[in-house]
Amino acid sequence: MWKPTTIFNEQYISIGEDTLIGPGVALSAGMVPGQECITNPVVSIGDRCLIGKGSGIVGHFSITIGNDVWTGHHVYITDQNHGYEDVSVPISRQSQPERAVIIGDGSWLGHGSIVLPGVTIGEHVVIGANSVVTKNIPSFSVAVGSPARVIRKYVENEGWVDVP
Repeated sequence: MWKPTTIFNEQYISIGEDTLIGPGVALSAGMVPGQECITNPVVSIGDRCLIGKGSGIVGHFSITIGNDVWTGHHVYITDQNHGYEDVSVPISRQSQPERAVIIGDGSWLGHGSIVLPGVTIGEHVVIGANSVVTKNIPSFSVAVGSPARVIRKYVENEGWVDVP
């Protein structure tokens, strides 16, 4: 592992064997160093993963990254957003409930992609570069865009087919 830009509350972060964390990656559990988290681990990265340089994984509740998951550079994964509903309170002081993120085994997240709270990405999924994943993506599929949508999927006895 290269030196990360930020790592805090590492007692709530689990990293599997033979996993490589690129340079300049921010890994955090919670918002501030020393914060007591309600789950453990908050961030779990499986075996044989590669987290590309400059990426950010910011967990507050639960981010689970399976085995053999690779990301491009500058990927961002989080399980919480800021709220904006109360116009009398600055956005920086509003939060929404945390929603778990799961990324299945053998998946690839392209350069600059973003995974937002509450998303499950299945196994063996390709997320195209600069995509924003706002909803679940089924296993054995390719999703691209902002918001990401499935454009290809694997069909038994047919192989990879385009999705209209």
